Amino acid sequence: MLANKKIVLGVTGGIAAYKAIALTSKLSQAGATVQVILTEGAQKFVTPLSFQAISRQPVYLDTFDELDSGKIQHIDLADWADLFIIAPATANIIGKYANGIADDMLSTTLLATTAPVYIAPAMNVDMYQHPAVQDNLALLAKRGTHFIDPNEGYLACGYTGKGRLAEPEEIVAYLQRALSTKRPLAGKKLLVTAGPTQEQIDPVRYLTNYSSGKMGFSIAEAGAQMGAEVTLVAGPVNLPTPKGVNRIDVVSTDDMYQAVIKHYSDQDIVIKSAAVSDYRPAKQANEKIKKQSEQMAIELERTQDILKTLGEQKTTQFLVGFAAETTNVENYGKQKLIDKNLNAIVINDVSKAGIGFGSDDNEVLILVNDGTEIKIDQTSKLAIANQLLTEISRRLEDKEQ
Repeated sequence: MLANKKIVLGVTGGIAAYKAIALTSKLSQAGATVQVILTEGAQKFVTPLSFQAISRQPVYLDTFDELDSGKIQHIDLADWADLFIIAPATANIIGKYANGIADDMLSTTLLATTAPVYIAPAMNVDMYQHPAVQDNLALLAKRGTHFIDPNEGYLACGYTGKGRLAEPEEIVAYLQRALSTKRPLAGKKLLVTAGPTQEQIDPVRYLTNYSSGKMGFSIAEAGAQMGAEVTLVAGPVNLPTPKGVNRIDVVSTDDMYQAVIKHYSDQDIVIKSAAVSDYRPAKQANEKIKKQSEQMAIELERTQDILKTLGEQKTTQFLVGFAAETTNVENYGKQKLIDKNLNAIVINDVSKAGIGFGSDDNEVLILVNDGTEIKIDQTSKLAIANQLLTEISRRLEDKEQ
């Protein structure tokens, strides 16, 4: 999708500017011609020579430093671009663009271009959430600017939260999808489950697990971008609903079961990534249980096995399960693939640091019931979601031919 595309990459003054070097490389490898504009702040973090060496193109620094006397460089560059990317985009450049301020090479070129503009914000979590920044983002969105949302995680300032620049491969994948003339899941219905469930003990306590829902939400987001009609059944999580996704919030395993069964029959793809509770208290107290002795026993009973039920009722659906394991990961996954009558299973070792529950990254092994094994090394959950759905779309296309 990026072959022969002419791309202007604006790099602004944030610590994430170093990622723009890798982004330039990946865009070039994808066949694009990349011309880079560095702001004065960006030059404090990265050098023009790095981008010039990778892109094999001149790097633009100053509005008044005309490289060709026969052209006005910021106008010529603005007209040349097929698309315009700002990565990382600071609060400063977002504010300038929203309010029509043109006081350096990047902002003047940005205001002069008619090419689609893609902004990848990166900043401190509190800066990102500031009303002024959010208002500027909303204004730009109304004008048709595209946004590649930042990730959540540890930031250079020492904070943890949303504000980390999307990884270069995520940005490239986003652009490829945006430029694609064919959306591989167009006309398909996709049902995704995500997050944990909560099983009530009494009005103030419940059983649950560490699932954040990020993997399922990434699958829902990628599915919508690929053209699917997405229904997301989400347990109790604190995540925004992906654009274009129909979200159904549930609490308990039984709630999730009822919601999934209601929509199951007319789905083309069902991906059950939720980490549901296998057990629930046999009795739920109507009032808070008071402290009595040093020990207390709670009798548990099995919850409904949603995935097994879906496997038993499967007709034409492509059914995918997840197996979050800590030991004998592959063996448990293979057995679950058979026992639950799945088309595929995604296995991950949640005992490994930096992946699994709560993290933005994952590392998985996808097993398909035709014997195919797909190993995906550690990368973002969104990147994994894209690879998973791409594999599924290929199999559905082959089946229809």
